[in-house]
Amino acid sequence: MRRFLARHATLVVLSCLSLSAGLAVLALRGEAAVWRALWAALDLAIFIFPVLGAGLLLAATMRQLLPEGALSRWLGAESGLRGLLLASLVGIFTPGGPVAAFPLVLVLLRAGADRGAVIAFVLSWALNGFQRILIWEIPMLGLEFSLLRFLACLPLAVVGGLIARRMPASWQPDPR
Repeated sequence: MRRFLARHATLVVLSCLSLSAGLAVLALRGEAAVWRALWAALDLAIFIFPVLGAGLLLAATMRQLLPEGALSRWLGAESGLRGLLLASLVGIFTPGGPVAAFPLVLVLLRAGADRGAVIAFVLSWALNGFQRILIWEIPMLGLEFSLLRFLACLPLAVVGGLIARRMPASWQPDPR
């Protein structure tokens, strides 16, 4: 039981919170509101699971396609500034939300990318995702502002990667 809790602590916490929220909805709004919430959750799951599956499949196949040790050479601790720049570039062009990008993060970590490169990837994806800029920022905020924000945020991924490499953390990804 202790091993299950250690491996699935997030699931346990979210399950407890969900059960508490469901009981609160039942007490305050009634049974019909609970059913509406369950249908909304099912609708969201039907939308997210295919995207998550595609993201996991993309991440798993990418690792199989690359030569053994290539990712650790390109994005490992010895890759220097070149590795941070490459991770930042890949982050900019990675499409989709967290359910598509974070399986890729896990593959990068397990394939030998160091934490600095992974931090640079995540920051670049979050701040300068090309897809988001084209679909949301330029139409809503205009080209000039979007370009200014993009250029101002461009170095932040590399700076974050450099900071991550210097932090005295001993975290390692789960080898599964």
